Amino acid sequence: MQETPQQYLERILAHVEGKDPLRVQRSTAKKLTALVKRLDHQLVVKRPSPEKWSIGEILAHLADTELVAGWRIRSILGQNGQPIQAFDQDVWATTFDYRRRDPKASLELFRVLRHSNLTLLQSVPKNLWENYGMHQERGKETVAHLVRLFAGHDLNHLQQVERIRNQGRRRRGANSK
Repeated sequence: MQETPQQYLERILAHVEGKDPLRVQRSTAKKLTALVKRLDHQLVVKRPSPEKWSIGEILAHLADTELVAGWRIRSILGQNGQPIQAFDQDVWATTFDYRRRDPKASLELFRVLRHSNLTLLQSVPKNLWENYGMHQERGKETVAHLVRLFAGHDLNHLQQVERIRNQGRRRRGANSK
């Protein structure tokens, strides 16, 4: 059963509750790098189950999502009330062939885009963080809300990467006994 846009928001925002969203965003690329640093390529590209993304696919998704984040934030800052187009992450994963993307290149692209977006956010006056866009599915979203949302999104995917990594290590350890 697919979750509603409201259920998705609640789940993602719960990850960042009580945390500084900018601090979360500043640390994500380093945490991802540490999580995948010494992983066997096979573990990075192997899906934990047929319907779940591999670590490599998650990295590709994070890079594309950071591109979307930058566009949304810039659009909203440039024109308050801007319509925000939704996108289907699964369609993007298939269309842009996340399974064949180079995980290292995806992580580097994510790192560079994140740095650019954080630099932008630091450069604009805080009152502009109340500018909003009208998301096609979720309604009014301010820049401040998007900052929290993308931080929660980071934490959600960091947990997924860690879980896949740990499962893969346990399986490898069991197979070597």
